[in-house]
Amino acid sequence: MRGIPLYAMILPGLLFFLVFKYVPMAGIVVAFQDYDPFLGFADSPWVGVDHFVRLFTDPDFWMLLRNTLVLSALNLFLFFPAPILLAVLLNEVRRAWFRKVVQTLVYMPHFLSWVVVVGLTVLLFATQDGGINNLLATWGYNRIELMTDPSYFRMLYTAQNIWKEAGWNAIIFLAALASIDPTLYEAAVADGAGRWRQMWHITLPALRSTIVVLFILRLGHVMDIGFEHIFLMQNSLNREVGDVFDTYVYRTGVLQGEFSYTTAVGLFKSVIGLVLIVLFNRVSKKIGEEGVY
Repeated sequence: MRGIPLYAMILPGLLFFLVFKYVPMAGIVVAFQDYDPFLGFADSPWVGVDHFVRLFTDPDFWMLLRNTLVLSALNLFLFFPAPILLAVLLNEVRRAWFRKVVQTLVYMPHFLSWVVVVGLTVLLFATQDGGINNLLATWGYNRIELMTDPSYFRMLYTAQNIWKEAGWNAIIFLAALASIDPTLYEAAVADGAGRWRQMWHITLPALRSTIVVLFILRLGHVMDIGFEHIFLMQNSLNREVGDVFDTYVYRTGVLQGEFSYTTAVGLFKSVIGLVLIVLFNRVSKKIGEEGVY
């Protein structure tokens, strides 16, 4: 009886996952059907793996895969370390008021929508009327075609991700750092260790298990780039480097109504993410780290 209130607190979360995560999995069968909403799941004709064959033979498949993996790699190797570095640096700030000010400033961009973030970028870097380009022109420099030149797209995408989300993602690492025993730092100081040695031998090792778990979980989303962000950034000039599976699904599924085919695309993405999670979870356990299960 004493545990009933605790189970009652868990119940809303369980219902959320059941209704919005597990029940929709039944829709996976659509990927193997020529789904007709009027016929339903039971009566729609089965087509086997035809949708997957169409996906893998699509002329744009390799471009979509390349763009998705490149942007995911940038997220993993440039964006993912950013909140770790930020958390470590904030942990070294001794003035509490200054740390709170910095934390507030880096958390705030998270609450802006991608529409606002991309809109601010356009206002600053538009070729003709952007504030930065106007300033460069005033100083006699050439204008930068940041929004239209494909060579800048990936750099801009990554920079926007870091600016918007690095501060918010640093919260979990700051929480992990708060659990470090202060006597470890005191002992290190007594042994003559400076700030850098303390970070290298105490702070970073304390974050190791958190980093490994979050890295594995992020691998599960390696095929998910973020539709809203990419969609707002994409135009006809940068499509060759900015078109990914998310925008492809939007064009094909939402605009053209090919629900079965785009369900197959989504299933392909999910399988890739699942395989990566299982694989790297085993690798992490073999090297002595904690996994996600």
